[in-house]
Amino acid sequence: MSLDHIFRNARIAGREDETVDIGMSAGRFAAIGMGLDAGAPFEDLGGRLVMPGFIETHIHLDKSCLLGRCVCEKGTLDEAIGAVAAAKTGFTQEDVYARAERTLRKAILQGTQRMRTHVEVDPRIGLTSIHALQKLKQDYAWAIDLTLCVFPQEGLLDDPGCDDVMVAALEAGADVVGGAPYMDADSHGQIARVFELAQRFGVDVDFHLDFGLDPSHLDLLEVCRLAEKTGWSGRVAIGHVTKLSAVPRPQLIELARRLAGAGVAVTALPATDLFLIGREHDHNVPRGVALAHVLLEHSVTCSLSTNNVLNPFTPFGDCSLVRISNLYANVAQVGTPAGMAACFDMVSATSARLLNLKDYGIREGAPANMVVLDCATRAEAVSELAPPLFGLKAGRRTFTRPAVSLHLPALEPAAA
Repeated sequence: MSLDHIFRNARIAGREDETVDIGMSAGRFAAIGMGLDAGAPFEDLGGRLVMPGFIETHIHLDKSCLLGRCVCEKGTLDEAIGAVAAAKTGFTQEDVYARAERTLRKAILQGTQRMRTHVEVDPRIGLTSIHALQKLKQDYAWAIDLTLCVFPQEGLLDDPGCDDVMVAALEAGADVVGGAPYMDADSHGQIARVFELAQRFGVDVDFHLDFGLDPSHLDLLEVCRLAEKTGWSGRVAIGHVTKLSAVPRPQLIELARRLAGAGVAVTALPATDLFLIGREHDHNVPRGVALAHVLLEHSVTCSLSTNNVLNPFTPFGDCSLVRISNLYANVAQVGTPAGMAACFDMVSATSARLLNLKDYGIREGAPANMVVLDCATRAEAVSELAPPLFGLKAGRRTFTRPAVSLHLPALEPAAA
């Protein structure tokens, strides 16, 4: 067998109990096994973890890196929406591209190779951001697969002209259609319209949903109903769903079964939800993070994601999904090796299921997309915040982050 390159002594995520050699040819994984010998150049990974790239399922590139333009004092959702709405009046394609590129490059350096970004469209911003991100998608295809989900942050039914812009964005090639039903007086009306657009354009659906702490009204039930009615089961995701953090465990399990039965996936966004939720409390502040690992145990496809970076919704972020999985594990009090491995999967393997990716994984014949982490297991990656050392997409190296070195003092000879 002719191989272009071999990585020796690798531990593949999900198969960490053994080390194998990984051989590549023409940008694909060509052979995986013990002791590959093809006379090809090789690197010894020393038992480090190899995984097929992290997956960001829910992020906002278009409004990242806005700190300095937006002054926020309350830290509430309404304040953040208002501040960004005001900032959008000054957005240009060049500005959106530059800020999004800064964030995208961070994500690539942290090992992310697939990303779904939400993109705001409305009568004020028009298609400015979608055009900017379409160019970014093309320019960085060598390192990351980027899909664009258009959605109306400031309402759809109650924002005259927004529906026309949504249609125009989908006609221009947007990949996914999204919504924020809580921004319209008739939340169910928005949900219905988004499903109509999904059917018309044949695209998946991704909602911002059920943000808050009052679970007496849950739009997720209407999303489940329409997912089944339209035949869109398995093609629908909902993000935030912080109201699920405020229901008793028996009700959460009941809702998990409903979500699983309807084929509706869930993305938890711990960084943003921890920052925004519970602002009205001055003590015993609720965490406000949906317990994705519990939903996962009841067959709901779940992911963890970053959401916002350096803006009023989340004024921090380094685009590390290892850090997001660690943050979630802390917040959700997940501490077992199996539990932490599941948190790792929610930024990788189960995220791939949410995005319906068919070519994700380290297996013979698949594209040679991989990231090497400075650890031996998924649980170690989460518990120790293991850094990614390098990555490849289609067999081409996309980034390198040298392992840190400790410079010990030179030992002086003992005195005579």
